[in-house]
Amino acid sequence: MSYTNILVAVEDHIATLTINRPKVRNALNLETVNECHAALAALAADAEVGVLVITGAGESAFVSGADINDIKARGLMDGLAAINSSLFSAIERFPKPTIAAVNGYALGGGCELALACDIRIAADSAKFGQPELGLGIIPGAGATQRLPRIVGLGWAKHLVLTGEIIDAKQALAIGLVTSVEPASQLQLRARELAKRILRQGPLAARLAKLALNAAARVDLDSGLLIETLSQAICYDSEDKLEGTNAFLEKRKPKFKGE
Repeated sequence: MSYTNILVAVEDHIATLTINRPKVRNALNLETVNECHAALAALAADAEVGVLVITGAGESAFVSGADINDIKARGLMDGLAAINSSLFSAIERFPKPTIAAVNGYALGGGCELALACDIRIAADSAKFGQPELGLGIIPGAGATQRLPRIVGLGWAKHLVLTGEIIDAKQALAIGLVTSVEPASQLQLRARELAKRILRQGPLAARLAKLALNAAARVDLDSGLLIETLSQAICYDSEDKLEGTNAFLEKRKPKFKGE
């Protein structure tokens, strides 16, 4: 498919989705959101894709936030439409593991996009923040819900209520990201993580993601039930037989995702 505001590439079972609006620091507008929805649907259906990496074009920004001109024009019904929130929920529900490679500013919707990914790594030049209150609005694309689950309620309130912008080192300290790399090494590190994921059983990875996502939404007993059912599916899979046989035979497994 051809896109105007994003770039999509697939190589060695790793898909890379790049927000490509560097002149506006990769700010999200409605067209970009719609293109991302289309790309996600196509990549989810592509059996050649095992991991998705999301990043931004250029060196200064991952996603600097929503396009302020779009925000200025939005009214009540636009807010209820949950335009950016629906995209980030689609990223969170994407059936394959996702990695946010945060290469620069991740502010507002950009930080919320990263929060929707399974793993977040950052360049040492990256910056994170939720400055929406300064515009007279709140973070409305998941930060009030995902941020407390990832960094704790205290830090979530600090970031949202103060609008403070933090650097990659601080983001690592509070658990917002799991790794900080030199900017020149960020994409290499993202691919290294993607390759580690690809060595795992793909069916197991998909079910593990489902169970982990449930941990933030359901009570313990319900979560354990989801875990048990997921494990039962794994136990009855060809991948389980291949994985255990490969271990016992001291060879690398050849998983099929079945």
